[in-house]
Amino acid sequence: MVSFVTARPAPQAAGTVCSAVPVGRKFLNTHTKKQTDMDPSEVEFLAEKEMVKIIPNFSLDKVFLIGGDLGPFNPGLPIDVPVWLALNLKQRQKCRIIPPEWMDVEKLEEMRDLERKEDMFTPVPSPYYMELTKLLLNHASDNIPKADEIRTLVKDIWDTRIAKLRLSADSFISQQEAYAKLDNLTLMEINTIRAFLLDTLNCMYKLRSNVQ
Repeated sequence: MVSFVTARPAPQAAGTVCSAVPVGRKFLNTHTKKQTDMDPSEVEFLAEKEMVKIIPNFSLDKVFLIGGDLGPFNPGLPIDVPVWLALNLKQRQKCRIIPPEWMDVEKLEEMRDLERKEDMFTPVPSPYYMELTKLLLNHASDNIPKADEIRTLVKDIWDTRIAKLRLSADSFISQQEAYAKLDNLTLMEINTIRAFLLDTLNCMYKLRSNVQ
């Protein structure tokens, strides 16, 4: 008999207070400095809701959860479940996790090479590609072929994209633009630059106000 545990509760973020900061003729919604931005653990919590395929080694009728129905579970038959459940079952040796199709060395090499070649951000296979790689490799690396190579390739893709993001932010600030649009960014990538970018824009606004 397999008993299910509920997904871990979402991390509690500190309350945020938004203020409108004018930049040129535009307005930028920003958090006050006393408040905290989204923590990486909160983004990881969202990633745990993504679906992944597993091969269970137990039998269980359909399970009715708030997030949707799962099952039935039959030994040897693949089934899609949330990442949080897949990891829980894996830790109890109740299943084998099948890595996502994009978690393949050849496909990741193509993604890395394309990301390095293009000036713009290229589409990623999952909005949580970095978080899923970390979760699956940390808890189910024995189910993922060439796990070390995959970890390195995903890190290369991440580093390339973050370098592009920093260059974009630098250009945005130096040209004193009012707004910018960047496609194909993930939540975690945006989260890495948010605090720096908002603080910089706030300082720019204060300097302009003093000059006027």
